Amino acid sequence: MRLPRRLVVSAPGRAGVLGNPTDQYGGSQISCSVGLRARVTLVEAPKLVLASQDQECTIETPPELELRGDPLDLARAVLAEVGPLVPPCRIEWTSEIPLQSGLAGSTALVVALVRACLAWQRRMMRPHAIAELARHIESARMGVVCGFGDQYMAVFGGLRYLDFRGKAHGEVLKPPRYATVEALDPFVPSLPFALGVTGVRHHSGSVHKPIRERWLAGDPEVVAGYARMAELAREGKVALLSDDLRRFGELMNENHDLQRGFGGSGESNERLISAALQAGALGAKLAGAGDGGTIIALWPDGDVTPLEHALCAAGAVATPKMTPVPGVEVEEDSAVRPANPKPQE
Repeated sequence: MRLPRRLVVSAPGRAGVLGNPTDQYGGSQISCSVGLRARVTLVEAPKLVLASQDQECTIETPPELELRGDPLDLARAVLAEVGPLVPPCRIEWTSEIPLQSGLAGSTALVVALVRACLAWQRRMMRPHAIAELARHIESARMGVVCGFGDQYMAVFGGLRYLDFRGKAHGEVLKPPRYATVEALDPFVPSLPFALGVTGVRHHSGSVHKPIRERWLAGDPEVVAGYARMAELAREGKVALLSDDLRRFGELMNENHDLQRGFGGSGESNERLISAALQAGALGAKLAGAGDGGTIIALWPDGDVTPLEHALCAAGAVATPKMTPVPGVEVEEDSAVRPANPKPQE
């Protein structure tokens, strides 16, 4: 008797280290995965069913994939893009990444859903193409104001330098440009950073939209500011690989000063950033979102515990670990047999 197929796929969240959010503006950035993952499970079933957060629905016709403004929209948007799943299955998902925390939790779910659906269809797609497809789904189908960094980080994971030149808002290039993805973790054995989650939920798009509109209108301050932020990431790569943490901290502070000046920060962010700097951090800035979300701070010593304590004392609700974990991956696929099964005794 054939058992129903079961497939499990997960993808990590990420923290912006330097240069963010210039992934929306043809810039460059350094980002790192966090040790929290979104996880999607597909199990063969009589009908296509979506289930998450105590909500469930059956999909039988294409009109039922139209967005409805509920937590199941992520899967609806992915399925509308990638096409039908044969045989049908029950799709469930959970996430360890706090909602609207600035750690790209929604994007991690989209990437995990895309990878899972492609695996269910037995379609091969290279990592860069998966990242671009996930970004298209979020931007075009869901109307999210976003760049490309979150999608590339959910796909590739690790500690990465990402270059998005040729991928700014409004640029239409044929063929399209893929981002340049460079692994830094083989050369940075320890990450002297700590994260502080403010506990203030904020959709990053609501922060980025008004700034993006200024950039699209050619506001000289915003255009020059984001050009400088992109350069900070390129300078920061050299500083990080040269073990020049003091210089890297200065670049982080400049990055945040620019973003704060555009209205991209908030009281909860500033409180944690101030606490980190007073405790001895060399630099501190937004890791994602803004007016809430998460901040990142650079600590000069190997043990970041004192910095985490300072962040918690200032109101951080969590200090998740930054770690170069793998990007999206298939954790289980019962339809795939081991390459070299052990002989039975």
